[in-house]
Amino acid sequence: MTIHIGAAPGEIAETVLMPGDPYRAKWAAETFLQDAKLVNEVRGMLGYTGTWNGHRVTIQGSGMGMPSLSIYANELIRDYGAKTLIRIGSCGGMQDKVKVRDLILAMTASTVNSPSSGIFRELNYAPCADWGLLQAAAQAASKRGSATHIGGIYSSDVFYDERPDLNEQMVRHGILGVEMEAAELYTLAARHGCRALAVLTVSDHLGTGEALPSDQRERSFGDMVEIALEAAFS
Repeated sequence: MTIHIGAAPGEIAETVLMPGDPYRAKWAAETFLQDAKLVNEVRGMLGYTGTWNGHRVTIQGSGMGMPSLSIYANELIRDYGAKTLIRIGSCGGMQDKVKVRDLILAMTASTVNSPSSGIFRELNYAPCADWGLLQAAAQAASKRGSATHIGGIYSSDVFYDERPDLNEQMVRHGILGVEMEAAELYTLAARHGCRALAVLTVSDHLGTGEALPSDQRERSFGDMVEIALEAAFS
């Protein structure tokens, strides 16, 4: 048991999927895992452990933003021995070629600021995904015929952004989408010698204003979860 995770020793698997929303963790566990057991509900941040195709998997909510994810990822790695951490979540599309419902596999994650920024000081550290996970997820997505984009994303430290000039430069430099957690996840995984990847569903588009209706999100998010699971155990 840690400050933020109430699981007993042995209740967390080495492979952890991390949606931001704890209720999405509940839905994913009940939909995709066998014998899913609630192992954490501290502060309402739900976590479940079960099996997928015979492999033990934990699905643990991370909350919104890099500071919140950093808390859970640190404790999962340091106190529970997590080795593979895959963020499954939504993002906003930024390029014209990226459409709502498409998937983004984040090769890199740029950021203005993160909880780890103080460590690097003047260094602009470049957080990146684990190559093996990225390759496996790309293959899984291809087999499913999912519209998938692989490249850089932006992990913002604010939700209500007021920097249209920065967005313009990111679009100009090929950033595919924006979310709020992956850069810190990638940094922590590198620090502790773990594997990490962000598999993201485009739920809205910053350029067009289009957004995925809530009643259609479940099917799109389901593809993302299955691709993440297949990648973890390839």
